[in-house]
Amino acid sequence: MVKQALTIKLPSALTIGVVGTIVLTLASFAGGATRNRGGILEALNISIVSAGHGRNIGMTLFWVGMFLLIAAWILAGKFIVAASVRRNTGNVTASANPPKFALATGSVPPAVVDETAFARMRKTMWAWILPLLLAAPLSSRDVYSYLMQGAMVRDGFDPYTEGPAVNPGPFLLEVSQDWRNTTTPYGPLHLWLGEGVTRLVGDNVTIGLFVYKLISVLSFAAIAWSIPLIARKLGADPTLALWLGVANPVMILHLIGGMHNESTMVALVSLGLLLCLHNRYIAGLALIAVSVSMKATAFIAVPFVVWLMMHHYGQRINKWLAFVVSGLIAVVETVVVVATITWASGTSSGWLTEITGNSKVINPLAGPTVATDTLAPLITTLNEDITYNQILDVMRSAATIFMLLGLALMWWLFRANRRAAFLGIPAAYQVAFMFNSVTLPWYFASVISLLGVARPPRWLIQLATGASVFVALAFSGDGNHQLYTWWWVLGSLLLSWWAAHWIFDRNAKPTPQFTSDTAQPALDAS
Repeated sequence: MVKQALTIKLPSALTIGVVGTIVLTLASFAGGATRNRGGILEALNISIVSAGHGRNIGMTLFWVGMFLLIAAWILAGKFIVAASVRRNTGNVTASANPPKFALATGSVPPAVVDETAFARMRKTMWAWILPLLLAAPLSSRDVYSYLMQGAMVRDGFDPYTEGPAVNPGPFLLEVSQDWRNTTTPYGPLHLWLGEGVTRLVGDNVTIGLFVYKLISVLSFAAIAWSIPLIARKLGADPTLALWLGVANPVMILHLIGGMHNESTMVALVSLGLLLCLHNRYIAGLALIAVSVSMKATAFIAVPFVVWLMMHHYGQRINKWLAFVVSGLIAVVETVVVVATITWASGTSSGWLTEITGNSKVINPLAGPTVATDTLAPLITTLNEDITYNQILDVMRSAATIFMLLGLALMWWLFRANRRAAFLGIPAAYQVAFMFNSVTLPWYFASVISLLGVARPPRWLIQLATGASVFVALAFSGDGNHQLYTWWWVLGSLLLSWWAAHWIFDRNAKPTPQFTSDTAQPALDAS
């Protein structure tokens, strides 16, 4: 008797993802970062759905939508991207004369690109995103703070020395109470943009949210356009770059759903790096410098542009001279651009003293918090006079030193060539966020966006895939994290490990069995 395989027919990744983002959009009005006063629900006289049982249902629907979106991303990885990864990873040729103490020194042949798969992945991604254009803020209330800070500048207040509470109004009512007396760490471009938005919309929170949604979507579109082009220029697979770096559920949830200013920052850095790959370094550095005036972390990319410039101009002049001149150009241009934006925006340089951010946020995405959570039970048992916060302060101070050393090390190790530099940028960002005092999921957009552009090794692709699933599940719709709920963390880790394994292993069960329509996979679960 022949055993017949159990076949599970699944909808396409596009369909599952669209259903997921529709559910997320509906959930955003009940289980998201909902309005405290006013808004569409109140105008429709149905604000009851965002309270009590309606709130609980909305938060449940958020997780339904997120799991559907993650499932769609996993399926897209399996059926659109995985074959390309297997085909294009490996085959690294050792450099004949590599620099000492350097990584990624070898050369790799250009990737074999499946243009049909790329077009399919791009269509799938935008189909997922479309429903979220109508969503309320998800997983964070930061966009309300953006409006508040813009209104402060508009009304003559200084967000670098004063908290939002000095300027009461509709925007203040929506700002999280934790931040109502807190100054902003964002740069002058952020405040200038916020001032422009609030001058346009007045004190209308709803229209202000729509404007920020538009800014986020346009920025996301710039990322989606530039990242595959960077990959092509480096001889990598644009389909992998798009799937891993742009269509990633972390990117979609927090840049489109959360409307974080990381979308604009990452867009400017991506466009700048693309220009640099075309040897237009002055223009590329200018865009990155503009991004620095939005968030200071964008500067991490600048030292790697120096390597790109050195390799380019070092073909004509002495390499060390090219290095020195490139470094001077990068630093001077960045300072001039940031100073110009600061002057033009009418703000001050007070943001430089606020770069370290606020220490109120404590979650295990930051290395110092993990270290404190591990050591505090033992230390406080041995000495009851030592508090958790005292240990955390020490860990954060130590981590700052490790961060600076790690950034310098990444910069030096990834200097060999253009591919190495583009592997080094996300590595440096990851070091920064690992040792930063405060780390939030949307920070990883700077890491994720560039992970697939430089022919990364397969182990790194799998690690990034699993980490993306884990981070996507870290924060609920209202912005509260789940990282101290042990069973949730354990389940997220197991799902992350399974996804990273199943997507890229052709023999992993269940194995794909395609029907006549390849967009509709069937899974053999035998």
